Amino acid sequence: MISVNYRDSRPIYEQVRDNFRQLIITGIMPPTSKLPTVKELAAELSINPNAIQRAYMELENEGYVFSVPGRGCFVSGGIDVNEEKKAELIDKFLSAASELRGLGVSQEKLIELLKGDSEK
Repeated sequence: MISVNYRDSRPIYEQVRDNFRQLIITGIMPPTSKLPTVKELAAELSINPNAIQRAYMELENEGYVFSVPGRGCFVSGGIDVNEEKKAELIDKFLSAASELRGLGVSQEKLIELLKGDSEK
């Protein structure tokens, strides 16, 4: 379910966060699903529990999960989170596209990149 790649340049907590984010976005972990406890996941992945705790905190700050004291972390309702995240990512995308256009990247090249038809 969750994996860590030690050759990845990203910190372990980011990898864990991104793995859970992907599972939530794709619906593999539906709303109200319980995440493994910090201790369980740390033992399963053989990593420091602090990395798991930080990943869970970031997921909660982003609205993907919520915590219930004494019960654990659960996946949030999804629709609102996904819509907010989509809006945030669209803003970032538009900003990046605008900057790339300013650097001389053609609209056609941007469309190719978006479609996945081209290399960088």
